[in-house]
Amino acid sequence: MTKPRVLISDKMDPNAAKIFAERGCDVDVITDKTPEELAAIIGDYDGLAIRSSTKVTKAILDAATNLKVIGRAGIGVDNVDIPAASSKGVVVMNTPFGNSITTAEHAIALMFALARQLPEANAQTQAGLWPKNGFMGVEVTGKTLGLIGAGNIGSIVASRALGLKMKVVAFDPFLTAERAVEMGVEKADLDTLLAKADFITLHTPLTDQTRNILSKENLAKTKIGVRIINCARGGLIDEAALKEALDSGHVAGAALDVFATEPAKESPLFGTPNFICTPHLGASTNEAQVNVALQVAEQMADYLVNGGVTNALNMPSLSAEEAPKLKPYMNLAQKLGSLVGQLAHDDLDNMAIEVEGAAAELNIKPITAAVLSGFMRRFSDAVNMVNAPYLAKERGFDIREVRHDKPGAYHTLVRVTVNTSQGPRSVAGTLFANSEARLVEIFGISLEAELEGNMLYIVNEDAPGFIGRVGTTLGEAGLNIGTFHLGRRSAGGEAVLLLSMDSEIEEPVLWQLCKLPGVKTVKALKF
Repeated sequence: MTKPRVLISDKMDPNAAKIFAERGCDVDVITDKTPEELAAIIGDYDGLAIRSSTKVTKAILDAATNLKVIGRAGIGVDNVDIPAASSKGVVVMNTPFGNSITTAEHAIALMFALARQLPEANAQTQAGLWPKNGFMGVEVTGKTLGLIGAGNIGSIVASRALGLKMKVVAFDPFLTAERAVEMGVEKADLDTLLAKADFITLHTPLTDQTRNILSKENLAKTKIGVRIINCARGGLIDEAALKEALDSGHVAGAALDVFATEPAKESPLFGTPNFICTPHLGASTNEAQVNVALQVAEQMADYLVNGGVTNALNMPSLSAEEAPKLKPYMNLAQKLGSLVGQLAHDDLDNMAIEVEGAAAELNIKPITAAVLSGFMRRFSDAVNMVNAPYLAKERGFDIREVRHDKPGAYHTLVRVTVNTSQGPRSVAGTLFANSEARLVEIFGISLEAELEGNMLYIVNEDAPGFIGRVGTTLGEAGLNIGTFHLGRRSAGGEAVLLLSMDSEIEEPVLWQLCKLPGVKTVKALKF
């Protein structure tokens, strides 16, 4: 049997190559190749192990005729065209937790550097100025640290801060009250955190929801004299607004390890007093580099030799026997999870996933993972069926799985229920012809619909003429309705309208719909 061939195209710990060899792979270490040179040789390999230097573009993937897996030694996969890899059937893996401690420690180091103005004091001292009276720092003891993101890295930062006798206030949509108590932090909304924090550190992925989470408006809500640290992702802070806040003195100091554009060869922040920056060094320790290199080698070898899947970004953890039977159920489950995630905006801390009929006879774990991957995707673009359950557990999210042996109204049913400030809210779906996913209930209202593409969700008071007004508003905006689904609790009561649209719905149209008489909720959905 021919051994799988693996190419290591970026510099990484030499023990990675040893692991590949020990586990039954032939491995070549060929670094510093141009894209053209890499494209010329990649067709010979089954696996590609990279760090951040190699750019795995569509052109590279088109040339990679035998490639089965890409392993990124580290968390960020911005240098991999994941959609192109998926279309080619190439698994993309990363090592999301190998550099957590290193990144957390870098955030703490930058916090101390800000508190005591260490870079400026060092520069002036080495210039022979001896500025003993020129720097007046602040203690961190007794200060409040605002933690935006309380996942793996954020929780490590919190534990270190508590050891420094700081108070920690955390904002994270997935942080439960129980997990907050376990961590020893105060759970708060974002505005409360901004008002209380003496230091703010960010540990959240960059998504549409988190982009510029520290905007000009939110920076203005912070305490005067706050100090801000970002070792997570560029784009979480409006850098121009941060520059203004530093110049005005509202923000006493800022330290960034990441920028919206990298490499950051220029920035409005460069040269600003009380600003510290490092060139994306969060994961740059010997220990972290060894950890991620060994982990990616183990994961890739396991996949190539045994078919095991760990930390994949574009495929589920499934055995070959289970996959065909579970695939339609996972498709349904992911759409139900996505629907709940897009509609329920409370700080949710628990979820019930119920299966009945034919679904109750299956392995429920992949179904649960599919629900979670759909539910959490609006908060993180890196979530999938492999890491969604881990991320939910890490945040103390309570998942309850329920099987109903007694048959119900449908031959198979999957129901997802979450507790909100308005009480329990559930959605349910079934499979038509054993493969077509259909929504059959939404928040207690019977309604049959396919969940595909761009959709429009409207809650309104049932009244004559309403449907015509919706159609007129959409028509005047040049938007075409694909399918139309309507349900209601009772005549004249609350009604739900679910429309599939041929194109995305812009914000101004949503506002026009909100102004229609009887409208309670309008939401654009995407599946």
